[in-house]
Amino acid sequence: MEKKVRVRFAPSPTGPQHIGGIRTALYNYLFAKQQKGTFILRIEDTDQTRYVPGSEEYLKKALHWCGIQPDEGVDEGGPHAPYRQSERKDMYKQYAQQLIDAGHAYYSFDTEEELNEMREKLKEARVAQPQYNSITRMSMKNSLTLSEQEVKAKIDAGEPYVIRLKVPRKDEVRLNDMVRGWIMVQSSTLDDKVLMKSDGMPTYHLANVVDDHLMEITHVIRGEEWLPSAPLHVLLYQFFGWEASMPQFAHLPLLLKPDGNGKLSKRDSLKHGFPVFPMEWVDEENNKLPGFREEGYLPEAFINFLAFLGWNPGTEQELFTKEELVKTFSIANINKAGARFDIHKAKWYNQQYLRLKSDEELADMLLPVLERAGVKSSREKAVQVSGLMKERVTFPAEIWENAKFFYEAPQRYDEKIVNKKWTEEAAIVLQAFANALKEQKVTLTADEVKAVLEEVLNALDVKMGKVMQALRLAVTGEGSGPDLMPTIEVLGRDETASRIQYALQKLGDQIKT
Repeated sequence: MEKKVRVRFAPSPTGPQHIGGIRTALYNYLFAKQQKGTFILRIEDTDQTRYVPGSEEYLKKALHWCGIQPDEGVDEGGPHAPYRQSERKDMYKQYAQQLIDAGHAYYSFDTEEELNEMREKLKEARVAQPQYNSITRMSMKNSLTLSEQEVKAKIDAGEPYVIRLKVPRKDEVRLNDMVRGWIMVQSSTLDDKVLMKSDGMPTYHLANVVDDHLMEITHVIRGEEWLPSAPLHVLLYQFFGWEASMPQFAHLPLLLKPDGNGKLSKRDSLKHGFPVFPMEWVDEENNKLPGFREEGYLPEAFINFLAFLGWNPGTEQELFTKEELVKTFSIANINKAGARFDIHKAKWYNQQYLRLKSDEELADMLLPVLERAGVKSSREKAVQVSGLMKERVTFPAEIWENAKFFYEAPQRYDEKIVNKKWTEEAAIVLQAFANALKEQKVTLTADEVKAVLEEVLNALDVKMGKVMQALRLAVTGEGSGPDLMPTIEVLGRDETASRIQYALQKLGDQIKT
């Protein structure tokens, strides 16, 4: 019987979650849902020196905003609780002891000074990568070089120690990665990683392997930065006798800077002003790091954009709902090469999803913005404005920024349009049109507005193209914008006539003959 798919996202609470981490969570989530499996959120907080307050809450809020809901985890609970490693601390000791008893790990009593001295000697000997390994460990202070009595005496005396993995000297470690294929590493290139620190806390290497085994994880989908550690984890599975149930590994490609030169980082956000975090974060230096949410990105657009940073469906389709992503996602279609971050593509996605929103949904976004700006608006008008503007904006906030003329009569006018299109002929037509609007006794639709204008133009024997930009200028102050007739419908006949009259007065001495 095939095992039910169980995957986990296991971040450390060391600051805001970079979008690379959110992408890892997304891929795990999509794979789990597609396979009708379980998606687990586990917090790996064994390194308390790097703990940053607020990080865990930030992460959970970010996942919630993205619509990535764990099935088990720190808040959801589950059969393998607790899901926070610091709360599982005492459990790891028995597994470290199991490795020591089997001869796969050992106590190490070396001081920091002794470790530095060892590294300096190796550097002087021109060793490329100074390591605590199968060769150097035999000249260090550990349970492999000390007698059993000496080791016991040191432990009884409370002398600080760590527990290290005893890496074989000449083994070949093999790993069939789902993204990269077979990876073979000579154990002589690996160092004896610390498994338990002197404070009694396990390192990532021990804790993640033990937890993945106990939580019955079937697939480990994580970032490329963990690829060098994978052979060590394979060895741990072998040493524990868990190789038969070892999860399959998939190491995801790096997210690269826009120019492809190096890994995308927080500094890129500060330097170029685009977000690399799902939500805003204020760092220890009081830098406000922008977030996709605060910049106005829709969560569904963000998720679609993120999915394509390293994965491709193999078709021309680019817009996917979350449900479609679940149906289509495949680890086989994840790229090996790093994925370039393109903020322009992110904006394109947001445009597409904004246009798919109903006018009513956009009005719900616009009304709070208007309220903060001290502008009163009926819901009906907000719906109309949203419908006219959504094809012309990238972010919801831009509806207000680019549509202020719907709520505020223009006081200034585009000089280029004034100089080119504000003619005596246009002024005559505009005055006649304003008068015709004042004579109307009912609310006019866009088609009715156009009919009134055409009647005026026919009477004066003037073509529509001669006056349209001047009319737009008088009504909005700009030379371009949404369809003019529907715009006038929203403004109403009286407001439109008033604006035309004001423009004629203010720009009267600038009329070109």
